[in-house]
Amino acid sequence: MTIPAPDHKRYFIEKLGLSERLMERCLGEALSAGGDYADLYFESVTSTSLGMDEGLVKTASQGISVGCGIRVVSGERTGYAYTDDLSSEKLLKAARTAALIASGPAKELISGFRQTETPSLYPIAGAESDTDIATKLKLIERADKAARGFDSRITQVRAGINDELRRILVAASDGTFASDTQPLARFNVFVLAKDGANTAKGTSGGGGRVGLDFFEDARGVGETDKSPEHFAREAARTAILQLGAVAAPAGEMEVVLGPGWPGVLLHEAVGHGLEADFNRKKTSAFAGLIGQQVASSKVTVVDNGLMPNRRGSINMDDEGNPTQETVLIENGILKGYLSDKLSSRLMGTPNTGSGRRESYHHIPMPRMTNTYMLNGDDMPEDIIKSVKRGLYAVNFGGGQVDITNGKFVFSASEAYLIEDGKVTRPVKGATLIGNGPEALKYVSMVGNDLALDEGIGTCGKAGQSVPVGVGMPTIKLDRMTVGGTGQ
Repeated sequence: MTIPAPDHKRYFIEKLGLSERLMERCLGEALSAGGDYADLYFESVTSTSLGMDEGLVKTASQGISVGCGIRVVSGERTGYAYTDDLSSEKLLKAARTAALIASGPAKELISGFRQTETPSLYPIAGAESDTDIATKLKLIERADKAARGFDSRITQVRAGINDELRRILVAASDGTFASDTQPLARFNVFVLAKDGANTAKGTSGGGGRVGLDFFEDARGVGETDKSPEHFAREAARTAILQLGAVAAPAGEMEVVLGPGWPGVLLHEAVGHGLEADFNRKKTSAFAGLIGQQVASSKVTVVDNGLMPNRRGSINMDDEGNPTQETVLIENGILKGYLSDKLSSRLMGTPNTGSGRRESYHHIPMPRMTNTYMLNGDDMPEDIIKSVKRGLYAVNFGGGQVDITNGKFVFSASEAYLIEDGKVTRPVKGATLIGNGPEALKYVSMVGNDLALDEGIGTCGKAGQSVPVGVGMPTIKLDRMTVGGTGQ
């Protein structure tokens, strides 16, 4: 259940000395040379980072960033300027700079702003990023101790915590006037294991739009353990497992993807191709395919920014629009794209509240929030039993995709052989190679065990990074190319 959001804009008016009158003047300057639309994006971010390596604090930083980005849209062209000085003089100068993209008579503003109502998906009380450093240090010390105590073959441990509090306010020429305060925290553990000449690494972590009590409480605010010890043991377990892994086989075979983080493959291979700007420019493999079958009838994919406390969730996007749940693929049929204001206007499609940006230095663009595949009817154990010889990929490391054709390559950081319906030996060096739209057509079984990732996802696009979430249930693909060096 969501409750009405507090008045976040007070921070900008009371602390930073802004006023609605100044915002109206800036928008007037932004549209003084014409243009269809203009907006102001004010942002204030306080952040801290603390890292421990080999039992010693090696990194500690704290930062404050304040600024405003001013955008003018004229047809398909965008003018953008930003400033870290919020004086009226600098703001008006930035507005006039952004206005240079437009040509034509000045456009009148809509009279007055309208307050946008948004949900409250995450706590802000006490979510200041300058929480006692000693508290954070104790958390990473606990992780260091737990990882080293897991197995004597763990030879190196790095642990860290990053948190921030981001305040934003959007005022636009269409009357939009919206604000939000967004906490974000992430805990990370990296370990190295060594057995003779054999070495392996393991990583784990988690977080979300939460405060530090999420990690201090052994049960967190979720359904599973989110303590430093949990992440440390998971990283150590993965590393030790890899020490005994055999080389992954190569060739085309059946592949089973586990629940949770393997949804990153869905995010990269399919999600980016469903962002509206790529489809407006017809550079996506999914361009012009709305209403057509693009996946197995067992596949339904949604993007949902309304999930409380999740890393990818936002009360509103960076254009002041309330976020929402958007069905992208339903029973294999492509239903729509993720849109921001510009794409929605140019394409004549609904605005899905997906306009996101890394900071006030950047223009917004359509981006994912929490993207995942819905549950199916199959039991996970039945999916495994159905495979004669194949690969069971539980976790992924890096990957890359070409959105113009959907081709992807992903490395599996934890994977196993499936032999005669049973999960057997762990493998190393496995890569999954395929084409996103084609791969989804080979989904023959979908489990009933949907899980989301632990809260570590960061998505890059056009040089901008934003926090996201991914997820899926256990699924079976009848055909996929596996790269490896084994037999």
